[in-house]
Formats: sequence, structure tokens, C-alpha cells
Amino acid sequence: MGDLLVAPGMVDIHGDAFERQWMPRARVFFPLEIALFETDRQLLANGITTAYHGLTVSWEPGLRGIEHGRLMMEALDHMRGKLTADTRLHLRLETYAIDEAGELLRWIEQGKVAMIGFNDHLKMIAAHLEIEQKAAKYAERSGLSIADFRDLTRRVASRAPQVDAVVAQVAAAAGARHIPIASHDDETPEMRARYRNLGSRICEFPVDAITAASAIDDGSHVVLGSPNVVRGGSHAQRMTAAEAVSRGLCTVLASDYYYPSMLHSVFRLVREGVLPLTDAWRLVSRNPADAAALPDRGSIAAGMRADLLCIEDSDPLLPRVAMTMAAGRVAYLGEPSLLESPHVSLAS
Repeated sequence: MGDLLVAPGMVDIHGDAFERQWMPRARVFFPLEIALFETDRQLLANGITTAYHGLTVSWEPGLRGIEHGRLMMEALDHMRGKLTADTRLHLRLETYAIDEAGELLRWIEQGKVAMIGFNDHLKMIAAHLEIEQKAAKYAERSGLSIADFRDLTRRVASRAPQVDAVVAQVAAAAGARHIPIASHDDETPEMRARYRNLGSRICEFPVDAITAASAIDDGSHVVLGSPNVVRGGSHAQRMTAAEAVSRGLCTVLASDYYYPSMLHSVFRLVREGVLPLTDAWRLVSRNPADAAALPDRGSIAAGMRADLLCIEDSDPLLPRVAMTMAAGRVAYLGEPSLLESPHVSLAS
């Protein structure tokens, strides 16, 4: 038994690792209720008490098609009250999913969406289709043959003149309901400015420092992936998150595709002298809560939601969550012996 660190529960505003619980192998699906329940356990064990599940609705069929989006909506409705982490929906709209926009607008009006993100992966996918191995990956995910997927991509690309109007309509619907809006993979300051003018104050995964700086200058939050910090760089050869943090170009770290990375990213930033612990913890608690317009969490103070963690950090290379409280309820208990009259210190 040693000293424990007490910290606010983490707020994860961009995570899609739940997809692995749902489809652990290509085209092998498990019941979504089981996937969401198991994901809830993983979140709590890793200190995440508020989670925005990133549901991508794309022009692609398969995992990210509208049919699976409907299944996700039904499962979340069914699981209300059964999940301990505060689980919310981050609807990630592929901007070329024009035919799906009408249904997404109904979801927004029905209050089922907690955050909107605009993605445009069409250009990247089209480029990857020239590489046989990558083309096979996309085709497998969609359930189509490679030839049919290439044909679909060409047909979707031909609808480019309709995209801006659909994006503006969805952004207006989100703004009317005060739903936070994020842009994804912004490539230039001009692209960021377009989304800012549509009401977006969250810039996810900008491709370079110039674009990130423009987002900071316009008062937006910049979200990068905590796996980038833990691994020491981007798997997509983009900005190094730790360097961006040190330069003030990143205000939020999210789990992206790996829930344990949020906790470990904080301790790596501290070990490497990038930030002191209190400032590093804000990247996974107070700042994402602010980005998501959740003023009742992200810090330890009177009147705040009682989302609290006890962390055993005697080995700075391997910190672990000993206990998670969600809304005042003990939601996860890792090692009861660690909680026998421990000495505690505060991260925030």
C-alpha cells in the first residue's frame, strides 16, 4: 500500500475503440448491448467517467453505414440506465453521406446526438484505392468487392457540388440545439475558418501546426490523440502531440482508438517535463469538459459532479486506476488493499 493520487474523472470526447467490441474481426458482429456494456467496464477501469462514442455515418456500407448507425441508436436507447460511465453520442458525419443527412437531422431533433463532427475521408480513401492491400481493407469493411467499392467511391465523388449545402444544414440544426460542433482533419487555416464560421469551436486532429495555431487563435479547442503521446508520434505521420502540447497547440487529449492511453499520456507528459501534473491533467478533464459544454465536471470543487479517481502511481511508467467514482458511486475497484487508509494528493 502506498500513497494515492486523487484526480477528476477523465472526459473523453473522441473515442471509437468501442467498434472493436462490436466488430472484433472483419464482418464479425456481436450484439451491441454486449459491446456497450463491455466498453463501459473498460472506460471505468481506465478512469474515463464521461465518454463520447464516435459513431461514424458514412457513404460506405458496412460498419460505418447508416444501417449500423440505426442499430447503435437503438442499443444506446436500450442501455440507458445500464451504463455507469456517462455515455454520449458523438455523431461523426462523412460530409459526402448526402443521402443519409435527412435521417441524421431527425436524430438531432430527437435529442439523440450530443456532439457533431464533420469528416471528409473521401480523398484519402480514393488515393488508398490505388494500393491493392489498402483497397482490400476498405472493401472488406464495407462488404463489397474491390471493384464495386472503387465504383461506389467514384459515384460518391461526383456529388461534390452538393456537399457544402448539406454540411451547412446539419451545422445549423446542431447550433439551434446548442450541440458542440467539431471539424476533423483540418488541412489549412482556411478550412478551419470555414468550420468556425459554421459554429465549430472544436478542431480535431489538424494536420499541421499552422492549422492548429489558427484554431487556437480563433478560440477553438484543439484535440489530438493520447495514443500519439504514448507512442511518441502519430501513426499517420502528422503532428507529434507532445510537441504540440509544449507549444500550446493542443488543449485536449482524447482516447481516439485506445482507452488506456489517456491516463498514460498524462504521466508521459509529466515524466518528460512537458507539463506539470495539474496542467497535464486538464488536457483530459477540465478542457474536454469545456469543449463539450459540460460545466459540471472536469475538476474537483464544491457543486461539481462527483467523478473521482484514485490512482496508484508509485511506478511512473505504469500508473493504474485503483478506484473510479462516477457521479458519487463507486464504479470500479481495482485493488481494495490500495484503499486501506491511503495517503492521498490531488492532481487538480
